[in-house]
Amino acid sequence: MSVTFPFGLPQNQNFSQFIYYPNFLNSGEIDMVRGLWKRNQEMEAKLSSGEEGFDDALRKTKVAFIEPQKDNHWLYEKLGSLAIKCNQERYGFDILGFHYNLQLAKYGEGDFFNWHLDFGVGPISNRKLSISVQLSDPSEYEGGELQFMINDDIINAPKEKGTVIIFPSFIMHRVTPITKGTRQSIVAWIAGPPYR
Repeated sequence: MSVTFPFGLPQNQNFSQFIYYPNFLNSGEIDMVRGLWKRNQEMEAKLSSGEEGFDDALRKTKVAFIEPQKDNHWLYEKLGSLAIKCNQERYGFDILGFHYNLQLAKYGEGDFFNWHLDFGVGPISNRKLSISVQLSDPSEYEGGELQFMINDDIINAPKEKGTVIIFPSFIMHRVTPITKGTRQSIVAWIAGPPYR
């Protein structure tokens, strides 16, 4: 093995810490997705790490999962196709498909998710791309900014209703505390073989 590099390796000139697609879901589609939220199926969000559990100092929000069914297959298809396109254009990761079912997240007043990675040891070591879909209009809540830590800069993601944000799962990010109203989103992860 050579100790000098790069040695003719292909380089990615299109990499970006996050990509966003405005108006990806229209208002009718958003209403259908928001209608999938069932109060009797909601739960406190766990941490997805080597030791799954609850940590109110890191994360406080409610979630529910969208089981793949005939009436929501269109959503899996639409988000999956976008993830493939984004990966081809920007990242070139080796991906296979969704990692777990799509997750609906609901942030009420005081809810947040502090700085974290979606990638790590054990169950989350196969995550390659993270997806966040804004289901709430910015007028429905205050706070709740999806933010990325890019070097020493904190960057806010767009929060317009219907916008999809895709980013590598190893990018540091957070959702700031909600100070008023409710923020709803879809969260999903695209997985693949371990990096090598």
